[in-house]
Amino acid sequence: MKEIYGFKEIAREELAELGGDAVVYEHVKTGGRVLSVINSDENKTFGISFRTPPEDSTGLAHILEHSVLCGSRKYPVKEPFVELLKGSLQTFLNAMTFPDKTVYPVASPNVQDFYNLIGVYLDAVFYPNLTPNTLMQEGWHHVPTEDGKLEYKGVVFNEMKGAYSSPVSLLYEYSQHSLFPETTYGLDSGGDPEVIPDLTFEDFMNFHKRYYHPSNAYAFFYGDDDPEERLRILDEYFCEYEKQDPHSGIGIQEAFDSPVRVEKKYAAASEEDSKSMVTVNFMLPQTTDPEAGLAFDVLEELLIGLPSSPLRKALNDSGLGEDLAGVGFEGELRQMFFSVGLKGIERDNGDKVEQLVLQTLADLAEKGFDSGDIEAALNTVEFQLRENNSGSYPRGLMVMLNSLSTWLYDGDPLGNVRYEKRLAELKSAVESGQPVFEDMLRSYFLDNNHRSTVLLVPDEGLGDEVQARERARLDREQAAMNDAQLKAVADKTRELQELQEAPDSPEDLAKIPRLKVSGLPKENREIPCEHGEKTLFHDLDTSGIVYLDLAFDLVGVQDNLLPMIPIFGRALVELGSARTGFVEMTRRIAANTGGISPSSIIATRQGRGESVAHFLLRAKATAEKAPAMLDILNELLMEADFSNRERLRQIVLESKARFEHRIVPSGHVMAATRMKARFSEAGFINEMINGVSELQFLRELARRVDEDFESVREDLEELRRLILHKGTVLANVTLDRERYEDFAPGLKSLLSVLPEAELEPVLRRPLPLPPREGLCIPAQVNYVAKGADVFRQGYEYNGAAHVVSRYLRTGYLWDRIRVQGGAYGAFSMFDRNVGSLSFISYRDPNLGKTLVAYDGVADYLAEVEISRDELEKSIIGGIGELDSYMLPDAKGFTSLMRHLVGEDAEFRQKVRDDILSCDTEGFRKFAEAAKSVAENGDIVVIGGRKALEESGLNLELMDIL
Repeated sequence: MKEIYGFKEIAREELAELGGDAVVYEHVKTGGRVLSVINSDENKTFGISFRTPPEDSTGLAHILEHSVLCGSRKYPVKEPFVELLKGSLQTFLNAMTFPDKTVYPVASPNVQDFYNLIGVYLDAVFYPNLTPNTLMQEGWHHVPTEDGKLEYKGVVFNEMKGAYSSPVSLLYEYSQHSLFPETTYGLDSGGDPEVIPDLTFEDFMNFHKRYYHPSNAYAFFYGDDDPEERLRILDEYFCEYEKQDPHSGIGIQEAFDSPVRVEKKYAAASEEDSKSMVTVNFMLPQTTDPEAGLAFDVLEELLIGLPSSPLRKALNDSGLGEDLAGVGFEGELRQMFFSVGLKGIERDNGDKVEQLVLQTLADLAEKGFDSGDIEAALNTVEFQLRENNSGSYPRGLMVMLNSLSTWLYDGDPLGNVRYEKRLAELKSAVESGQPVFEDMLRSYFLDNNHRSTVLLVPDEGLGDEVQARERARLDREQAAMNDAQLKAVADKTRELQELQEAPDSPEDLAKIPRLKVSGLPKENREIPCEHGEKTLFHDLDTSGIVYLDLAFDLVGVQDNLLPMIPIFGRALVELGSARTGFVEMTRRIAANTGGISPSSIIATRQGRGESVAHFLLRAKATAEKAPAMLDILNELLMEADFSNRERLRQIVLESKARFEHRIVPSGHVMAATRMKARFSEAGFINEMINGVSELQFLRELARRVDEDFESVREDLEELRRLILHKGTVLANVTLDRERYEDFAPGLKSLLSVLPEAELEPVLRRPLPLPPREGLCIPAQVNYVAKGADVFRQGYEYNGAAHVVSRYLRTGYLWDRIRVQGGAYGAFSMFDRNVGSLSFISYRDPNLGKTLVAYDGVADYLAEVEISRDELEKSIIGGIGELDSYMLPDAKGFTSLMRHLVGEDAEFRQKVRDDILSCDTEGFRKFAEAAKSVAENGDIVVIGGRKALEESGLNLELMDIL
């Protein structure tokens, strides 16, 4: 068989699912594997993956994922990854550690940029400059403190402290581990903070040598670039190796003789105020059986996909908990599993939840599923497959991850990608009356002893216990060191700091390939938008799917009702109508649409300072089912029934539980929202709807539903009157013109039936927030924010601000907060319409040091000498953000946002022109904005109470968890 650049073709087929050809290759010399998808997608994707099964929970695979991107043979700079972030048009650039694999994907619509990214990543994974300092920075190391004691520091160490502060993350880990006690899946590939300090440099190096080899590689390409050039680029690296056996196979967990029970703890501020959570977990077949995988996708949707799905409904109706727990169907590991349960339970109710799950499954197996539920589940899965909507991620990335779920275990790489035949066979079996899903319940759930029940309970003292164990270990390690060893620790810490602070040489930086500013497009690409009476229409190819956004202005909603809006949205969609119960309504939505979901847009109008706040109903359906979608929307808007107290109670408790469990993993978002509430009316509204104020409201609302339901129902009716009317509605449609002509009359009819209303705008009264605020949660890390309204301090907006803000994020803040400080990340957030500038850290072990770094931004920008090369990289990155790749539905929604905030084509072009012409003066002017933050900025910190009390920052403290 003909070889192309050292590769032989193993298989080739045309796939309608991918819109092109899929070709499988093998590298003759090393056995390296390649899946090459050739289609017309301009957003080209590459990824190289390795099987990396850990043998312990030191986080070796995770730390190595970070470390290989810290300099390589061809690119000997400290952070090639960051240099790419600075100066690329990339639409995706990251690396990810899974329980059994490490994945390095990139994407870009520009072919030269795409090849540049591939080249840097290949050199990084095969020839990284791994040193003890790399392990110290990204993994862990000892640091002597001012009081003479040792502490641990490291990026992954602190990242995983954040992960171990999240009860939901812990529940997922413990559930997976419980089913796989004898395989790699029983370990934490991310790293247990109590185990990470066991990792040695020798193990670190041996892991890379063993697994980061072409013989253990799975390379993936997707898009419209030259398919032979792909192989040539790969062979440049693969050909330098000889074939070897990495012994990277993933073992099979032997079946249990009987179910197991596991009880674990999580750190809580108060055991009295905190609740437990439980999952029931079932081992399923191997992922190399794609037929089973698709059937389990549908079965998951059947069981828990909708609020009315029988297992989800049984759990919610039980009153035993507040929200569903568990990941549902997990199909990315060698052996699939299913996990379901409840959050917010009393500790003693774990057994009751387990019994309820098993009894519900037994009843379904005996009595069968409702035909309406089956139709809804099949339509939902089929719609998702055909829409192929990857959101903000490249479609190629989703295809790659899907292929790895079989390919990684020596199965067919296209097994899960090639769905048409499997879907047709499954639908045929169901339509012929075969009890497909009932048989699955018997075989894989009821008759399956490989099951676990995991109970996670709150422990008020656990946080202190963990810290005490860490302190005791450090004291033992310090006591075992003599004076020379302690001096060596101090010397190594100083050496690492000096390396971190030392700039890369201009010669080495110049080796990182990048585009030229002169080659960037000078004009913005506009999204087609036609204005009609109460409509915006975007003529785009959506593959026959109608995307409809109904936007209703919140101008007349009083402040006290703002936090009710998220509940109002869910109630509108999930409570049913005067003539259709919520079970039947959710079935109708699933059977006829791709979903109807409530949302909101909250922003500030460009140049005027006025708030823009809209309630949204977002709906999508195939063009053929668009009339049914409009009928459903009509019924929801005109006849929604808010009288179902028990169902509303479930919605409130679910919303509260989800919010509480979102705070730890998204603390930076909560801090940013709280900060921006100080600077604008829009910021205040957003805090009331999406911030800590919303959580406080939900807790009180849960009480009101039980004690004064009539007042809650009256509030929902008042919101209906204030929001759902003709006066300010705007319909946003994304669809091709031919189908739009058929859709438009039905849409016009829908809008015409809305009631008339003339409402006076409400005068907002922003929250009286303290200038220094500490929000207390049971966590081992912090989220530190400092910000100010820089417009009030005299800063005048210029598009160059986006270049400088990005430069800070990938330069100064990255170096000070992440590299030197050990936090997982830091952000510079500038709102061009409000004038707010905030600096925010993520999973941060520090408080005061981080604020000192923020206050140093102004002097840094005022003094930094920026080379032309650095400036060009920042400009390219700024244009990359401006030209971010979007799928059709995202384009339509972005156009709606631009319309509402008044950012016209002329304004956007000026922003582009400002970015392209950014110079040193732009940095100097932004230094004045940063000075305003340093001198006048407010502070918001989310973190552990003890750390906040001892910070010396005089924070006004409030417990939020």
